[in-house]
Amino acid sequence: MSLHNAIHGFAIGPHQLANGLFVAPMAGLTDRPTRNLLRQMGAGLTVAEMLTSDTNLWHSRKSQLRLPHADDLAPVSVQIAGNNPEQMAAAAQANVALGADIIDINMGCPAKKVCKKAAGSALLAEPELVKTILTKVVAAVEVPVTLKIRTGSSPSQRNGVDIARLAEDAGIQALAVHGRTRACAFKGPVEYDTIAAIKQAVAIPIIANGDINTAQQAKQVLNHTQADGVMIGRAIQGNPWIFQQIHHYLQHNELPKQPDSHTRWQVISLHLQGIHKLYGDVMGPRIARKHAAPYLLDKQQRQAFNQLTTASEQLAFMQQYLLAADNASAAA
Repeated sequence: MSLHNAIHGFAIGPHQLANGLFVAPMAGLTDRPTRNLLRQMGAGLTVAEMLTSDTNLWHSRKSQLRLPHADDLAPVSVQIAGNNPEQMAAAAQANVALGADIIDINMGCPAKKVCKKAAGSALLAEPELVKTILTKVVAAVEVPVTLKIRTGSSPSQRNGVDIARLAEDAGIQALAVHGRTRACAFKGPVEYDTIAAIKQAVAIPIIANGDINTAQQAKQVLNHTQADGVMIGRAIQGNPWIFQQIHHYLQHNELPKQPDSHTRWQVISLHLQGIHKLYGDVMGPRIARKHAAPYLLDKQQRQAFNQLTTASEQLAFMQQYLLAADNASAAA
């Protein structure tokens, strides 16, 4: 059933997704142009970058860009973070009013600046507060509410199964699990066994997350955990084709051909043009550097790209780089 959901469809409330392949929300990386590109490249759902539940802080340009917009591809999933149940409920309502189709609650972020405010994965140490937040947010909106967690706050406090049951009881409609504790951050092995235990414990859809970098790993994780879908984070960088690769591998048990330079140029130029358009003439090329870097395999090429200050220079450079790479491989 999990492989079926990952390939053929995954439902969150009334929203029937094309598949169970998700993009993790990553601050500074999964902005709107990147999310829209990844949806076009085969992701079933992308979740917007984490947004504070304190609506008084939404006036900043950074927060404004993370709120729902007309050019987001539906369904629009927005992630909120905080530790005040009433504030979280109000933030959920405000996002729905702006066009959010799904509200996602962050209880998975291990970042110190989030956890020191007792938000993100720090909440896992307080199950009663978790229950109150989830119950209030679910009651506050008519759209589906999803949740992202870790396996616990530390290896000695691994309570992911209990939190999952609590989430199901509160009305959460899908649960993404990063297979590490808060204390482990992004280090050490991923606890796929814990994700499997969570899947066994509840009936709501489970999305496995953590160190899934290839199509082969995606299939292994789905088989091992029996999760209904997978969530890809850092592996999207430089490889927006990963969802097509996973989909093909799950169906045919073989990897598709690597995209040729023309296909790569079409996709990368679309990505960079979206960044340039959203952020403008000055900030666009600056922000494009971090998105472009993973496409450039050579350190010197990355350094050269970072010297460019206009959109047209960046696009011309990237096209030449791909052409040169294609010629080099043909000569080899």
